[in-house]
Amino acid sequence: MALLYVALLHFPVYDKNGQVVTSAVTNMDIHDIARSGRTFGVRRFYVVTPVHALRELAGRILEHWETGHGAAYNRTRKDALEIVRLTEDLDRTIIDVEHDAGAPPLLLVTSARTQQPTLGYDGLRRMMHDGDRPLLVLFGTGWGLTEEIIGRADHRLPAITGVGPYNHLSVRTAAAIVLDRVCGARDKAEEACT
Repeated sequence: MALLYVALLHFPVYDKNGQVVTSAVTNMDIHDIARSGRTFGVRRFYVVTPVHALRELAGRILEHWETGHGAAYNRTRKDALEIVRLTEDLDRTIIDVEHDAGAPPLLLVTSARTQQPTLGYDGLRRMMHDGDRPLLVLFGTGWGLTEEIIGRADHRLPAITGVGPYNHLSVRTAAAIVLDRVCGARDKAEEACT
């Protein structure tokens, strides 16, 4: 079975005007994606930013929950945050995954604007079950991953869409949905509803 890794990129991403920027690291994204990742068996969750001060901030957040007051206050939060790693850029993240898993990861991207997916969620589930190469799913902050990052991916996953034209989920919500689609338990009752 393939190991699953998740990375939240804060650069390079777009802002609302289509400019390439570095977005802010948020406490809620770290906590919520780590909790989803831990729930669905993610090996590591990378918070990726080139800004040293933002990595330091994220490090202080993690320290509070791993060894500070938060470690005793909320054990389940500590357990979730144990999978978090901080990296400077995508290349260093890939190197860390390769070092941990023993093979370079396949890169998968998801975006609200994915027009032509190359792999569906059922295909990704099969790839996880049958494959031996690690899988690294990339999520973007701001207004999404740049075309450069999307172009580096081995596969593009389908966009998560709702029932109307509005399509602007928080990245932590999108990550939870993707992880459930890929790793969530499937049972007979659920299959009857689909």
